[in-house]
Amino acid sequence: MTTTSAPNRATPSPSRRILAISLAIIAALVVGFFIFASLYADWLWYDQLGFQEVLLTQWVARVIMFVVGFLGMAVPLWVTIQLAYRLRPVYVRLSSQLDRYQEVVEPLRRLAMWGIPVFFGFFAGFAASTQWQTTWLWLNGVTTDVTDPIFNLDTGFYMFAMPFYSALLGFVSAVLLVSLLVTVVVSYLYGAVRVGQRELRISKSARIQIAVIAGLYVLVQGVSLWLDRYLLMVQNDDRITGPAYTSANAVIPGLSILAISAIVVAILFFVTAIIGRWRYPLVATAVLVVATVVVGVGYPWVVNTFQVTPNKINYEAQYYQYNIDATKAAYGVNGLEQMEFSAATDAEAGQLRSDAATTAQIRIMDPAIIPPTVRQLEQYRAYYQFHNPLDVDRYEIDGQSQDTIVSVRELDVDQLDAAAQTWQNTSLIYTHGYGLVVAKGNDRTTEGEPVFLERGIPASGFLSDQEDFEPRVYFGEMSPQYSIVGAPEGTAPIELDYPTGSSEGSGDVKTTFEGNGGPSVGSVFSRLIYALKFQSEQILFSDDINEESQILYDRDPATRVQKVAPYLQLDSDPYPSVVDGRIVWIIDGYTRSANYPYSSTVSLQEAISDSNTAQQRFGLDNINYIRNSVKATVDAYDGKVTLYAWDETDPVLQTWQKVYPSTLKPVSDMSADLMSHVRYPTDLFKVQRAILGVYHVGDALSFYQRDNAWETPNDPQNDSELQPPYYLSMQMPGQTSPTYSMFTTFIPSSEAGNARNVLMGYLAVDSNAGDEAGTARDDYGKLRMLVISADTTVPGPGQVQNTFNADPLVSSQINLLKQGQSDVLNGNLLTLPVGGGLLYVQPVFVQSSGATKLPTLQKVLVSFGNDIAFEDTLSEALDALFGGDAGATGGDSDVTPTPGATTQPTPEPTPTETTPSTPTEPTDAYQAALQEAQQAMLDRDAALKAGDLTAFAEADARLTAAVEQLIALGGQ
Repeated sequence: MTTTSAPNRATPSPSRRILAISLAIIAALVVGFFIFASLYADWLWYDQLGFQEVLLTQWVARVIMFVVGFLGMAVPLWVTIQLAYRLRPVYVRLSSQLDRYQEVVEPLRRLAMWGIPVFFGFFAGFAASTQWQTTWLWLNGVTTDVTDPIFNLDTGFYMFAMPFYSALLGFVSAVLLVSLLVTVVVSYLYGAVRVGQRELRISKSARIQIAVIAGLYVLVQGVSLWLDRYLLMVQNDDRITGPAYTSANAVIPGLSILAISAIVVAILFFVTAIIGRWRYPLVATAVLVVATVVVGVGYPWVVNTFQVTPNKINYEAQYYQYNIDATKAAYGVNGLEQMEFSAATDAEAGQLRSDAATTAQIRIMDPAIIPPTVRQLEQYRAYYQFHNPLDVDRYEIDGQSQDTIVSVRELDVDQLDAAAQTWQNTSLIYTHGYGLVVAKGNDRTTEGEPVFLERGIPASGFLSDQEDFEPRVYFGEMSPQYSIVGAPEGTAPIELDYPTGSSEGSGDVKTTFEGNGGPSVGSVFSRLIYALKFQSEQILFSDDINEESQILYDRDPATRVQKVAPYLQLDSDPYPSVVDGRIVWIIDGYTRSANYPYSSTVSLQEAISDSNTAQQRFGLDNINYIRNSVKATVDAYDGKVTLYAWDETDPVLQTWQKVYPSTLKPVSDMSADLMSHVRYPTDLFKVQRAILGVYHVGDALSFYQRDNAWETPNDPQNDSELQPPYYLSMQMPGQTSPTYSMFTTFIPSSEAGNARNVLMGYLAVDSNAGDEAGTARDDYGKLRMLVISADTTVPGPGQVQNTFNADPLVSSQINLLKQGQSDVLNGNLLTLPVGGGLLYVQPVFVQSSGATKLPTLQKVLVSFGNDIAFEDTLSEALDALFGGDAGATGGDSDVTPTPGATTQPTPEPTPTETTPSTPTEPTDAYQAALQEAQQAMLDRDAALKAGDLTAFAEADARLTAAVEQLIALGGQ
């Protein structure tokens, strides 16, 4: 017999081993350098802005929390495994099955004893690092000096400490549960726990370890049950947030009993570790389960069913009042000033005389409709863009406050011709926008176009006339991903400042950025860092980059503020203003919480969504506390971010100021010019109106009956979305003069949307912060509500819009405006408390139905009570509505409209044009026919009101003939 020996295993070549190790090291270095490049780029960005403390705080906090989480999981697991293995019985007889298990496990034992703790430790570390904000809020939490009505604990405990304790108990429970499972597995593998012949045998060492861990786990659950009592203060209960009668008198005592019972059970587990009797803790655990069902579920059900439900208001009134008071305080509406308003519905001559200052500022230019007009008149090149919708602001001109429509002329390199979208063009040459447009909100030209106060390239107007005005916009909402700017003094500029209209751009004005707007890319190393960050080798090899070059990125104003103040929820509507000669973006920042006791919860995205704001997605959507605690500005030229602590009494802001102690400036540092452009934020007002739809009532009985619940009406121009609030200078009843305000309306609430569209309430907030440096006006943020008297029926926005659309005279004139290739657009429907009643104003625009859009204002609809008027100007409409003389005029009182001028589209500007061409004037025959049609309509309306059917028929025949002539002329 011959035997063949097994072949020897091939020994790996030393060169292959060295190569493999080298490749692994190189790969690790490459990955490490990419990570370093990303982190270092972040550091350069924050350092350039002067907010390196923010980034450093986050890095340190995340590292500390990772280490704590890693050690908190890994160390107990390692100790557990070591104890279970070292205290195993040495001479125990194992089954053949366990022997096979040990043969498999033993070669990997050392690796597993270290690997399992490290594996779970990494997961726990990463999970803990995400909780750094919760931990830092707990460490830096402040007191509010406001206590809850049930436990008499400071509300700061609920907002700052309770979330941390919940997270901590969850983490400790996970550690103990994993440790318990690992102990059982190791003890079973090495014979400390044996199962067989209907018998469970546990060694003394295993019994002690298992019992102690189990006791600690039950003890932690007892503490969690105790904490659950406080969690009820921020959980929904029936119709309110916070405990109602059943929760306060049955659930909370029940949780206290269960928590104490759990502690007793934990003690019995510890006793078992000493005396070895498992019967006691197991029986106690079973009793605890039964008690949970009886005390935690059964008893509350009995109380609610037989005591509370039949007598709900008697038992719940006190808790409803707790909810009302806390909700109003948490959302800042507890200072609401309400007044009963018996609205007048009859229009009489001179009725608006005392409201002349308000009517003069009524905005007839709709910022959501006129962007195409502004674009046609002011864009100049395809690569310039204006925001849609435009923003609203106000300026003081000749000592008078003027409401305005504003927008920055921003750069949009995506609109460059495809052949022009080279790296040099998009990164080095096309770097910034130029100037802004400002138009009166209350006026129009004779052609129905905006009346510009600031416009043009180069900039001209009341703002650019200021000394040291800076029109260049390097930081905006449409800016390129990054631009590289800057050059040594004396170097020929290459950045396009603005076009002049010369052929082939030979006369275009060039400029060089002279600010401090981004990290330096003057060194090879920094160029390499940013070449990796933006995956662009051109940054590394371009000859146009020099020692003075800076790279501008993260240029959106909201992005910049969010990065330096990550704890803020930013308003969805940043707006540009010119402050002290600089274009700046003003952004409102909110601190919020979901843990204010007894305050009702709202969905932030649902509360702020309307026809102007699409629903957004937030990581923390549900809130029950909000404050406009920070006003932020971003300089449009150099990107400088400044944060002002607007509400220094806010406890959440005070806590974050302790986390980031040197990032905020006091309000006293705000200049007078900046203060004059600060306004009450839109999103906060939307949240408050969502709350006030239910919580405008002050007593528990009204809240319970819910017979006076309101809702925001849908936008008449977009019936699937809510009507947005509007800014307007106006005078509310009780005020002595008009002030810059924001308003919204309410109609009755209905689950199925079938409620009457009549006004129930009118809410306005004083949005004027004044013009005194470092101090806001006392009335800023004052909420005023008109509660419409039940004796008066005032139509809501939807009903008014329906009346406008259905009126024969209005519809006939609308049909005239639609002659030719024209579309009619209804503007925003504004509601104003003037003349002792509520006046509705809606501008009507006409635009071509062709490719070129140029909406121009042609008519104004107004309504007061059941009367309406439809005229060429607001002043004429008010006079027609109020008996021929309203006693007040609009801002367009000096305008004489040009009939028919807007039925012709304006041609697109050619590349060499600096202004769009003037609209084509209609022929004399067309004007005569149009005037005849207008006069015939007026005569027909007068005859109808007088009951003269003969005159009505004659006027109608003249109208038909005029319309036929207009159609035949075809818009000549």
